[in-house]
Amino acid sequence: MNDDFTKLFKTMMEQGQEMVRAFNPSLENMSVKGFENFIPTMTKDMMEMWFGRTFNREGLDAKTRLLVTIAALTVLGAHAEAQLKLTIRHALEAGATKREIAEVIWQMSMFGGLPAMQKALEMAQVVFAETEEKNA
Repeated sequence: MNDDFTKLFKTMMEQGQEMVRAFNPSLENMSVKGFENFIPTMTKDMMEMWFGRTFNREGLDAKTRLLVTIAALTVLGAHAEAQLKLTIRHALEAGATKREIAEVIWQMSMFGGLPAMQKALEMAQVVFAETEEKNA
């Protein structure tokens, strides 16, 4: 990372912490279980702007960046359930197919183990079902 990005990231984290304290000081110790339900899915254009063009203009597009994030969160296992569900929703919105998401999760079985892969696939199926209900 370069110095400008490091400063930007540090500033973003500090602002996020200040915002949490301003909203409700007790949120600093809040559990994130179910937190993904409070955050709406960003539109494909917004995700591309933030994750595709902003951080790395000539690098990964938002869909690819989100698939890579799903891979990392899968390897983390049960420590990142809320984040994984949210990222799967965003990846679908960014144009990833259910098959692509499942393939990424399956590939991570070699790195995170079968239990982590199975848990991630179960969470993906929940998100897929919620998405189908919402679009029906």
